[in-house]
Amino acid sequence: MKILMIFVVLLLVSCDKDTTQNKKSSIALGKITFANNCATCHGDKAQSTVEDWRKPLPNGSYPAPPLNGTAHTWHHSPASLLGTINNGGKEFGGWMPAFKEKLSSDEKEALIDYIYDLWPQEIKEQYDKRFK
Repeated sequence: MKILMIFVVLLLVSCDKDTTQNKKSSIALGKITFANNCATCHGDKAQSTVEDWRKPLPNGSYPAPPLNGTAHTWHHSPASLLGTINNGGKEFGGWMPAFKEKLSSDEKEALIDYIYDLWPQEIKEQYDKRFK
């Protein structure tokens, strides 16, 4: 019986380490994907590239908002975030291109993991209560 209990504990610890490692790998992929596809518009640290992202640009479209937890990104479900990545931001008055065909499913999920990782703990907790 003791051997079985030890085995179960080791298995659970191993699974937790695998999950943690998978999440770290996903965040790392998300960081690279963000740098290569998103940072130009959203800022290198997802802080936005404009002072007031709520103010329309001269052409009437809106600038890319910050994704670091200081704007509204965390108000959107994972499915909604994925939809914006896939379809772009034109329906919301922005000019973000669609990445549906440009990024793999793993890269898109990794972007969401990376953005989530940038948020302050308080924002993560509020998001988790709403969506997880």
